[in-house]
Amino acid sequence: MTHTTALPQVLHFTDPGLREQIEAMPEGTALIGISTTGRAIAVDLDAESPHVLVCTATGGGSTTVLRSLTAQFLHQGAHALVLDLTQVSHLWAKDLPTVTHRGNIAGIHDALVHLADELKRRNQLPDHHLADAPRLIVAIDSANGTLHRLARYWETFRQHDDPTTSPAVTALEEALWTGRSVRVHVLLDGTPHTSVLGAAAHELFATVILARFTADTWQRLAPITGPAPKSSRHPGHAHVVQEGTAHPTQLLLMTDAEAADWLTATAAGKN
Repeated sequence: MTHTTALPQVLHFTDPGLREQIEAMPEGTALIGISTTGRAIAVDLDAESPHVLVCTATGGGSTTVLRSLTAQFLHQGAHALVLDLTQVSHLWAKDLPTVTHRGNIAGIHDALVHLADELKRRNQLPDHHLADAPRLIVAIDSANGTLHRLARYWETFRQHDDPTTSPAVTALEEALWTGRSVRVHVLLDGTPHTSVLGAAAHELFATVILARFTADTWQRLAPITGPAPKSSRHPGHAHVVQEGTAHPTQLLLMTDAEAADWLTATAAGKN
């Protein structure tokens, strides 16, 4: 019988032993949080979860999840493209040498168009060269608003013979469909709507993190897990859905300063 306990009240990066546990994780694996069984709930990008979907109401911790996961992969040697429409949610990443941070919509558009070129380049690499290419994390905060803004931005200068769909949105779709084979992974904060991402809906996210959700959101994003459980208002409490099972989880809290300091120390070889 599985022993179930209450979730931790909070899970800080600075908790005794936690940083060491995180740093001992295999490359491509990152801690999401701790479940009611005391189990470490993690995502393995090389297994069944090449991409992660985070869906929360305001204050549910989606920015924190993107920060903690992206920071862990960066610590392991990945590079990251951080798309931050608010321009203030991920300032921790702006000065890191292996991060491209974009906030205004023109910069986000151009970065995703460049991502399409990078996907094409990686697809042409021999396997032994691809294995040496750094893992690339595409972290998209406020994805719903970002994608709709990208669509409107494209309409402002699209010519009559240009494609109807924004090439930036098309690049993101391609990353979701083909990224796994070329070590490109999407961490997306939002709800993937077929009106924007076409067929690339939640089926492509084998790890879904839900907090402060409605019953309707649960049924759309975690339909095979059964009826929606009670949603908690406690900061950091979430449900992580993997392989058809929902794990009540206390999310890892890593502040801006902790992420920046940790990664700066990593780059300096001080870890």
